[in-house]
Amino acid sequence: MKIALIGASGTVGQRILKEALTRGHQVVAIVRDPSRVTQQDEKLRVVVGDLLDDESIRKAIAGYDVVISAYGPSHGAEDTMQTVNQGLIDAVKQAGVQRLLIVGGAGSLEVAPGLKLVNTPDFPEAWKAIALSAAETLEIYRKADLDWTYFSPAAMFQPGERTGVFRIGTDQLVVDEKGESRISTEDYAIAMLDEVEKPRFIRKRFTIAY
Repeated sequence: MKIALIGASGTVGQRILKEALTRGHQVVAIVRDPSRVTQQDEKLRVVVGDLLDDESIRKAIAGYDVVISAYGPSHGAEDTMQTVNQGLIDAVKQAGVQRLLIVGGAGSLEVAPGLKLVNTPDFPEAWKAIALSAAETLEIYRKADLDWTYFSPAAMFQPGERTGVFRIGTDQLVVDEKGESRISTEDYAIAMLDEVEKPRFIRKRFTIAY
């Protein structure tokens, strides 16, 4: 499969890139700084692209089967998420690519009926702005006329072990018997590529945790 990966040099994007190449997919890594992509593979091509420049994205993704966006704004630029993602939706449609998968946020997952994780008392204040912005972004995708999938991680999401053992959910935070919600970026990448290869959540959000 031909996969266009935006944000391939970030923490999550690097793991998705590695998983995609390991499975034999042809990947174009779209980044602002090509020097930050250290992986080398005959199936990998690296191009310069910027989500603030729709034309650069449209050119980079044309002819690909699937687009994965691992984009995340820097702290202080959270309010750009809606504009950037709307631009991405437009670019994907104009490029004629039907499938778009998004590395989303966990803050909009429900911890109880009607109560989102971001609105709980213990939610870290430092992450609230990006969590709220990611939640608004999900609503943009829910109105989008293309085959999108929004993939929310667990509450704790960081590099770790690639186990291949995890659970999948939809709009509710997945927790273990201790009430903890966590996943490694390596296992998240497995589930992302599983969804690329065998779609189960077209025009839906799904989530993951141990």
